[in-house]
Amino acid sequence: MGTRWQGADAPRGHDYDARWTTLAAKGHNVHGEADLVESLLAESGCRRVLDAGCGTGRVAIELSRRGFSVTGVDADAAMLAGARAKAPELRWVEADLADLPDELDAGFDLVVLAGNVMIFVAPGTEGRVLDNLSNRITPGGLLVAGFQLRPDRLALDEYDRRCIEAGLELEQRWATWDREHFTGGDYAVSVHRR
Repeated sequence: MGTRWQGADAPRGHDYDARWTTLAAKGHNVHGEADLVESLLAESGCRRVLDAGCGTGRVAIELSRRGFSVTGVDADAAMLAGARAKAPELRWVEADLADLPDELDAGFDLVVLAGNVMIFVAPGTEGRVLDNLSNRITPGGLLVAGFQLRPDRLALDEYDRRCIEAGLELEQRWATWDREHFTGGDYAVSVHRR
């Protein structure tokens, strides 16, 4: 198991949490992902969210605090242990996104992939990851992913092609979780609908 966080870029749970705590202490909004998810689901009344590649649970915990029914899934046992310690009442599933267990049922209104998840899955598994996640989204539901655009990682056109193959249609794309207009830069937040 463990297609997530391959190589030297892999953060460790304590370091990852400390970075967000420092940003919040400096007055930065560290909940842009939760803000976007909440706004995307606001009019529909839908409340069931899967935080895929949840790490230490920052996004999942904030969404739960806002009243969403959230499940977090991650392959990194240490990161997931941090999430469980902070919010034991939430459902946390240790699993590889490329090989999700049957216990992780369908019926999610939205799947969020924050924290560069798609560029940290094992190369060659991106299509399988997107298929697995698409199969767990309700018809009309959303997949929202934000990741860095780097020449040595998953290209945006390849990501879009894999999404189409998984039955997901591009609905919107921004440069940030705060919905800044996408003009090509080095980061994209994409919203696909099943």
